[in-house]
Amino acid sequence: MGGEQEMHACQLSPGAEPLSVAVRPATARLARNRQHATPKESFLNRLLDPIDRLSETIFSILILLTFTLAFRIIKLGADPAQQIPDTYVNELLRGAAGATLAWGIIDGIMYALMALFERGERHRLLHQLQTATTQEEGVQIVADELDYILEPITGAEQRRQLYDDVLEHLRNGRPQRVRLTSQDIAGGFGSVLVAVIAVIPSFVPFLLFYNAPSLAIRASNVVSFVVLFISGYQWGKHTGANPWATGLLLAGIAAIMVLIAIPLGG
Repeated sequence: MGGEQEMHACQLSPGAEPLSVAVRPATARLARNRQHATPKESFLNRLLDPIDRLSETIFSILILLTFTLAFRIIKLGADPAQQIPDTYVNELLRGAAGATLAWGIIDGIMYALMALFERGERHRLLHQLQTATTQEEGVQIVADELDYILEPITGAEQRRQLYDDVLEHLRNGRPQRVRLTSQDIAGGFGSVLVAVIAVIPSFVPFLLFYNAPSLAIRASNVVSFVVLFISGYQWGKHTGANPWATGLLLAGIAAIMVLIAIPLGG
């Protein structure tokens, strides 16, 4: 989910100021998004970080695109000129909807489990710090977590002073119970919701051109290209990359998939 580096506060005992320890980006985005969500933000904004939403959208569209291309090959064989039966669209829509929903559920479960895993990692770190037998051992544990962030922007003496302060504060910290929370479940539900919503535009051509399955498939492919381009463009804006290049890259990958599949009957 990207190279973004964040910090997340451990819960400390009364009287101690909260200091931050490094955690992996997925949970850091999760914490930041929920801590700063406001009533004016949209429902999905409160559930998922923008990058998480875009990732879910991109993978969901790619799953749908792959399924529609493979479904035709499996059902009709490798002959692109073969007559498409009347039941094809109904079967394709049911299968594609099921595949997309299954993907969303799987990714939603993984989202919640990763949040639980990251919480366990913070618990483990706090336990290691509190059981360190010497100051040097504790400082080294902190350094292992923070050096990759701070080395490029600080000197050795600055880092040592900071690590001493972190160790002093966290030694009296109270580890939170490692369990799934309602926020984890809400985030998982958000993943499922985004996965389903993302593919709705790609389903529309099948309803508009119900009696022309071949046209419906190609129109759906084009809509998927557009959604991927928009998602890539937004990804570039959020990450600081070139939005146009990112959007065109994703749309180009999807186009290549279609060009490969067409001679095979897709």
